[in-house]
Amino acid sequence: MIGMAFVLTYCVFALGRIFFQLPGADRKRFLVSLVTPKTMLKNVRDIFCDCLLHVKIWKRNKLLGYMHSSIAFGWFMLIVVGHIEVLLYTPHRVKLFYYPIFFRYFVAEDEHTMKGEVLFFLMDFFLLVVLSGIALAMIKRLRSRLFGMRRTTRPSLLDMVGLYSLWAIFPLRLLAESFTANISGGSFLTRSINHLLTPLLGDQASVLPWWWAYSCALGIFFVVLPFTRYMHIPSEILLIPLRNAGIKIRNARKGLAKTQVYSCPGCGLCIDACPMSVQKANTRDTTVYLNRQIRRGNEKRIEEISDKCLLCGKCTAVCPVGVEGDRLRIAQRSVRRYGINPDYTSIDTSPLTVDSRGKVLYYAGCMTALTPSIKKAMESLLRKAGIDYELMDKDGGICCGRPMWMAGRIDQARQMMKKNTEIILSSGADTLLLTCPICYRIFKEKYRLDGIRIVHHTEFIEGLVSSGRLALGAEDRTFVYHDPCELGRGCGIYEQPRNVLRKVGSLVEAEKNRRESICCGGSVGSLTLGFDKRRVITQNALDNLTVASPDVIVTACPLCLDTFRRYADRKVEDIAETVDRNTRTQTRTS
Repeated sequence: MIGMAFVLTYCVFALGRIFFQLPGADRKRFLVSLVTPKTMLKNVRDIFCDCLLHVKIWKRNKLLGYMHSSIAFGWFMLIVVGHIEVLLYTPHRVKLFYYPIFFRYFVAEDEHTMKGEVLFFLMDFFLLVVLSGIALAMIKRLRSRLFGMRRTTRPSLLDMVGLYSLWAIFPLRLLAESFTANISGGSFLTRSINHLLTPLLGDQASVLPWWWAYSCALGIFFVVLPFTRYMHIPSEILLIPLRNAGIKIRNARKGLAKTQVYSCPGCGLCIDACPMSVQKANTRDTTVYLNRQIRRGNEKRIEEISDKCLLCGKCTAVCPVGVEGDRLRIAQRSVRRYGINPDYTSIDTSPLTVDSRGKVLYYAGCMTALTPSIKKAMESLLRKAGIDYELMDKDGGICCGRPMWMAGRIDQARQMMKKNTEIILSSGADTLLLTCPICYRIFKEKYRLDGIRIVHHTEFIEGLVSSGRLALGAEDRTFVYHDPCELGRGCGIYEQPRNVLRKVGSLVEAEKNRRESICCGGSVGSLTLGFDKRRVITQNALDNLTVASPDVIVTACPLCLDTFRRYADRKVEDIAETVDRNTRTQTRTS
């Protein structure tokens, strides 16, 4: 009762604090979502699937999925069936929180309770399910590779206390209920153990210590829960409705960000997923350790981990809870004071004004400018397809703002975005074409360009091919496509480039692709990662891409192209170059 009272009180105050940390508009949006039928149903479904059944983990790894869901769902069902027993046989005790948990200690078996054999069976069955999950958890702690995990999180001291008390709860419950199975009733599991134990420990005085041990294990777990990774259990129940309400991270340490930090289960799936973890020294710079340092308030380590990250978003893609590791890092950077704070409001945009009325406005961007072969190929394709276009930054231009945003300099990024918005809206263009995923993502997510279609060149090229404006010929080569982080995980574009490449040759897949594609290592997201460490990441990505021995590596990002070309042992090109080389004839202008 002490443990339950403590953890419930803690959670109520924590919930209130997080709620009032949200901006007023977000608080209103959250409350409205709680009474909106469609959102309510989604909340219930997501809590059931994600918190109890762990469906997302099942999809990645069935053994890990069973381990987590057997403990969570099994424990939930023990509580549910226990309450049903109390309602049926001792309804006057239903208000006592502890009674369903210790039902078998207080109630003796009689003709009335004997009618509940099905409930006895269910209690034993779900207890066995939980125990099987606990056994797997113990094995995983010793041999994580058996579960497909090269590395797992190193638990803190309090995490260990929580872990061992959790492991102790259910074996102690089994022994306690087994000792009283001949008095209060039991089923196939507890009765069998009772027959084995009674001859050895026939004195009924031996029953009480096991029930006390079970109670103490529960109490210890509840008391340490708020200070361990197991706080994710109640936190995730709050995170799901916040996310479904459309709440975004707006503060580095408050509101949704804080909820995400405490919802981190510490499972360590992000460690293997992180491209930096190809080097063991970088494993403590992953999202699970960032969340731990935020909880501790260790500013130095928070800064180190946040600055080192490539912001590829893979940790976010694999997280079963939905912790946004990349956005959390940008939020940590945004609250830091920089020595230089340039002002971009005075940028002269007069040389950059363009008139693209009725035309496609092509914004190449900084990275494409550094890899001119992409711009050359894209302009060639536009001419072959008869597209009337204007190059927005042909005489120089303003950065899209995404690199500055990723560095946490949000105000400076917004100044750039404001200037670009003025240029684009005044141009009269109805389509903005981009060859850089970094630019594409921020234009899609942060810009307000009403009435203007924002399109990446992979989408644009597929449209030209499918409409017949570009006629492609096939060549006798095998291609593999690399999903750029910002384009794939960031914007969900996977099939368009593949549809095009299948028309120009044979397409094979990398070992890890689409949402689990490996970052090239050249990301502008990292502020501190050294050149030598990036090279190891790049080589790991190349090894992943070449498992099927393709002739050509194709990507759709100028940064990935430049990075891979340095170390690849085969041809690397942008999809625009691939298509331009295989365009058979120029089609008519329309």
